[in-house]
Amino acid sequence: MYAFYSDRFVLPLPPGHRFPMEKYRLLRERVHAELPSVDLREPVALPDSVIALAHDCDYIHRLVHGDLSRNEIQKIGFPWSVQMVERSRRSAGATVEACRAAIRDGAAVNLAGGTHHAYANRGEGFCCFNDAIIAARVVQREFGGQEGIRRIAVVDLDVHQGNGSAKIAENDESIFTLSVHGASNYPFVKECSDLDVELPDGTTDEIYLTALERALDQMSKSFCADFVIYLAGADPFVGDRLGRLGLTKAGLCARDERVFSYARTHGVPVAVAMAGGYARDIQDTVDIHFNTVNCALQYCDS
Repeated sequence: MYAFYSDRFVLPLPPGHRFPMEKYRLLRERVHAELPSVDLREPVALPDSVIALAHDCDYIHRLVHGDLSRNEIQKIGFPWSVQMVERSRRSAGATVEACRAAIRDGAAVNLAGGTHHAYANRGEGFCCFNDAIIAARVVQREFGGQEGIRRIAVVDLDVHQGNGSAKIAENDESIFTLSVHGASNYPFVKECSDLDVELPDGTTDEIYLTALERALDQMSKSFCADFVIYLAGADPFVGDRLGRLGLTKAGLCARDERVFSYARTHGVPVAVAMAGGYARDIQDTVDIHFNTVNCALQYCDS
């Protein structure tokens, strides 16, 4: 199985910034040490023409050239830098390449990505480019012909609603957005996904898994997916600083298994992006993401 990483492209963040940039390097190092059958690859940077499959050209130009307003930069949550632009291109490129690899092999992983708060014309919540929607449209363009991969399900299990994904794809019947998230968490003004499941603070494993199973069943009845892009956030974890739900690591493993079980039942490939994770102990976040990679590997080998 292929896994794509972009942790060599690091944002220069101010001291005390709450974004855990180090988790990506730690995850890659652990995958390299413990999962030798995973082939680690560095992705190419996406050009503007591909990013424009999901984003307005004016927004792309202003982001790339550092012409965003102070308010726009504040909404993203990172100070602008050339490195931020390059990392955003690489991280989105990793999801695109994971999709291509998954079509060949059944599953593949981006060890970052899941930047689901990015809208067509703006970034938000540590997200500049919406990798899932860009990748979905690349898949449709490259594999929608003879391969017949046209209908993409974006299964978003980050603790925060995938508002940008929902808005970009709101009139696109070929992309189904499913978001299972905390009802009272960021973003505080939510968009309408094709299917939203809102959970109260403190939701634990059993309630979450039941809700997820029902959501996947409901999605399968209304949308026949040819491909799944899975945003496997680590932030529903009980120890997450920004999560507010109560899932254990075992519960999050079971969550991953439910998604891959759905894919197995329907015979579709899965590309995984890691999405959020802000545990008080960064090793907890790395553990959760590592378990997701291992679950994808098992699916690929099955």
